[in-house]
Amino acid sequence: MSQQAVDTVPGDQSVWATLREAVRGSHLDYTTAPIGRAVILLAVPMVLEMMMESIFAVADIFFVGRLGPDAVATVGFTESLMVTVYALAVGISIGASATVARRIGEKDPERAAGAAVQAIILGIGVAVLLAAIGVLFGPQLVGVMGASDSVLATGSVYARVMLGGCGGVMLLFLINAIFRGAGDAAIAMRVLWFANTINIVLGPCLIFGLGPFPEMGVTGAATATTIGRWCGVLYQLYHLTRPGGRLRVTRAHLGLDTGAMRSILRISGTATFQNFVGTASWTGLIKILSGFGSAAVAGNTIGIRIVLFALLPSFGVSNAAATLVGQNLGAGRADRAEAAAWKAGLYNTMCLGSVGLVFLAFAPLLISIFTNDPEVAAYGIRCLRIVAAGFFFYGYGMVLTQAFNGAGDTRTPTWINLTCLWMWELPLAWALAHPAGLGPTGVFVAVSVAFSTLALVSAWLFSKGTWKTKQV
Repeated sequence: MSQQAVDTVPGDQSVWATLREAVRGSHLDYTTAPIGRAVILLAVPMVLEMMMESIFAVADIFFVGRLGPDAVATVGFTESLMVTVYALAVGISIGASATVARRIGEKDPERAAGAAVQAIILGIGVAVLLAAIGVLFGPQLVGVMGASDSVLATGSVYARVMLGGCGGVMLLFLINAIFRGAGDAAIAMRVLWFANTINIVLGPCLIFGLGPFPEMGVTGAATATTIGRWCGVLYQLYHLTRPGGRLRVTRAHLGLDTGAMRSILRISGTATFQNFVGTASWTGLIKILSGFGSAAVAGNTIGIRIVLFALLPSFGVSNAAATLVGQNLGAGRADRAEAAAWKAGLYNTMCLGSVGLVFLAFAPLLISIFTNDPEVAAYGIRCLRIVAAGFFFYGYGMVLTQAFNGAGDTRTPTWINLTCLWMWELPLAWALAHPAGLGPTGVFVAVSVAFSTLALVSAWLFSKGTWKTKQV
């Protein structure tokens, strides 16, 4: 196959036809199709999937923001605890996705389905343990994070509901990763749209007591989120067991497979620590910010939620790269795997850089949508502009980190995260906030600097190519 055939979209495939196919669901073989088209077919539904997650995050804080700074701070403190759940969910998901993608690339869907079941069993076990801890100790954990008495009075039940329902987060992440690894990105997209539509519709009803619903305040937001996520899980299980997809789980795949479980655990163990390092750094940042009051935490929460509106779709492109890397390595086509990662990185940087310019120009307008508190708004504007200034770097960094994971090389991005976020970002944030006297602004600057550093280090290590020989 010529290089031109590999890197271009065939002339008889219009852009609109490709987009329609991406949303509808494609049965394309991603190990032989033109790389540009493969990236688009996988990335479009993944971006739409993540966009709905972004809309959910923004809509949630939009409604909660009407309840005052303490309610917004409650969400911020609880989210800083949920990072542990997210880290574990994403870590197990990386192992599941990489293993499923490699088996699909090897043209072995039966082993792919078996690996999916082992990952789900593992996820359920972890979720039960985390839920028990959250229900029993949720308010105490929020207090340890530095929440004031007024925040605790507002959000104790919120924390218990969110942490107690974390199984929905775990399974949503995990099963959608299985779909993506198999190349069924459109199904993963529909799952998240379904789950978050329920949450967005139900949220204001339970927060403000609309119609026959009780007025639950900030606890209503947690209740709506939990119900929406678990409805999404039921929808996932329906698609996972019905015929017609790239991967189907049947009774023959149920039960423990110690070999497949060990393989997933080997990848997921490091990946979990990798994501714990990455997401727990946000916990450290919240701890530093909490010393400057609820307004600083609330402003950061709003600013970061808007940033996620841009970053979560970029995770969609990154996940597309991971799938292409895993499947092409399984098919013995390492050069295609590398080319796909670089091309996805280019697409991501172009899109994310454009969004960053919009955030820089319109930060006050965007923040004003979510709060009318002048002190909270000032912190939010500063956070949004400073973090968005690094978007041109983030595009490649996000894609290449996920490309390592798609290859099953979870150790390299773990060391990248450990060095750039814990050993660089957190000390820099504290130094700028306190000794340098910049306060919360120093924390925002540290985030932008650290993630730009991460992008440069990721590009350098990816270009070495050692990930191509990783066995899964």
